[in-house]
Amino acid sequence: MRTDDFDFELPRDLVAQRPVRPRDAARLLEVGESLIDRSVRELPEVLRPGDLAVFNDTRVIPTRLYGLRDSVRVEVTLHKPEGGEGTVWAAFARPGKRLRVGDTVVFGGGALSAEVREKREGGEIVLAFDAEGAELLAGLERIGAMPLPPYIHREEGTDPQDLEDYQTIFAREPGAVAAPTAGLHFTERLLAGLDERGVRRATVTLHVGAGTFLPVKTDDPREHKIHSETGVVTAETAAEINATRAAGGRVAAIGTTALRLIETAAGADGRVQPFAGESDIFILPGYRFKAVDLLFTNFHLPRSTLFMLVCAFAGTERMQQAYEHAKQAGYRFYSYGDASLLHRDESA
Repeated sequence: MRTDDFDFELPRDLVAQRPVRPRDAARLLEVGESLIDRSVRELPEVLRPGDLAVFNDTRVIPTRLYGLRDSVRVEVTLHKPEGGEGTVWAAFARPGKRLRVGDTVVFGGGALSAEVREKREGGEIVLAFDAEGAELLAGLERIGAMPLPPYIHREEGTDPQDLEDYQTIFAREPGAVAAPTAGLHFTERLLAGLDERGVRRATVTLHVGAGTFLPVKTDDPREHKIHSETGVVTAETAAEINATRAAGGRVAAIGTTALRLIETAAGADGRVQPFAGESDIFILPGYRFKAVDLLFTNFHLPRSTLFMLVCAFAGTERMQQAYEHAKQAGYRFYSYGDASLLHRDESA
């Protein structure tokens, strides 16, 4: 297995810069034995009564900060808390080379400040803030910007519309620094359609980290180290998943984040247990899925862990064909783009 096996060319004009409106008007490519072009609004027709849709209810924190170290402008994107009190965060900084351990960076004209505690490879630093927990979160909500991925371009930085667009309607538990983008397609109308169809709903919480979207730079993907993320599967959700499968229903993970957490919590027998902790599961072709039958997800970056995951789920050849079809048909890619519904490859 080589990382090059998961590479593909993508025309720049297919990278979505804004979501369609309304959200459920996006296109949906169903990938099973054949490829079927649909709309996200058709999802209730594709799912069956008795199926269970599992959503990620994490809430994105506006963790992109602009500050000063003396007279040097610094852009910082927090990506993972370190320690239980919420004061210390790992972050990516630009220009990281200009910062030294012991420096103080002031954000929002003094609304927040942080000391550089550590410097790591690739421009990563560790910051200790002068606020903790709820106080720090409130400060980030006041002065932070949404941490949009680098392929979404804004001349003046994140704008107010992104504060709404880059948040799902399920967002309840603050902690993510990237959106669980599959959930961005859902509207109250679409949820009502699922309810009417007899599709049940449950939630898990996985606080998505920036490392999820980083490309794999090693020649062998098995040598790539994936970032861990904090997640929770409640006893209630675990029971719903197990009951659905026992009754012959299908579990549809809404997004790769929901899928990774469910698979983390599933035992070898396919039963899901309550879970609270760190997940660093890295799913590559050859992985045996234990508890998820369908995956609703966006179109992912080449050479990414997420494209490798969908290849593991639906088959590499099938996904290469699906992505080529999507390109030819003008589907919109990445966070603000269109969606796909993948049936699990039972032959894998």
